[in-house]
Amino acid sequence: MKKIKFQNQNEIFEKVGQEIAVSDWLTIEQDRISTFADCTIDHQWIHIDVERAQKESVYGNTIAHGFLTLSLVPYFLESCIEYHFAKSTINYGLNKVRFPHAVTVGSRIRAKFKIIELQNIEGGVQIEWGIQIDVENIEKPACVADMLIRLYY
Repeated sequence: MKKIKFQNQNEIFEKVGQEIAVSDWLTIEQDRISTFADCTIDHQWIHIDVERAQKESVYGNTIAHGFLTLSLVPYFLESCIEYHFAKSTINYGLNKVRFPHAVTVGSRIRAKFKIIELQNIEGGVQIEWGIQIDVENIEKPACVADMLIRLYY
């Protein structure tokens, strides 16, 4: 994957409305799911009890927390995009998040990034990223989100 490197805000303005980056695939292993469960104190059996999930879950295995999938967005974003002109990058929040499809253990996921909107703010710009996280060989995305990033320069 080739990393997108923005040298100035004008280069970003030129890309509004376009998908500009797709990350590499990342495999979601049980260790990551279990560690996330420990960090968030969310030990629901569908995430951590492999035997029970294989017997009782409609997915036939454990699944990643939706918020685990979402929490990987900064990793995917930083692996694809650099802002060379920004002194500071701030996660400003989310406008929308949905989890249309589960991520089963062992699945590979990747993120696609589209610039929805760009606004000038005091000292910088705010980017609204349209993000879609795909599961390999699954038509429905695992996550769709609109995320706000503020770049200060």
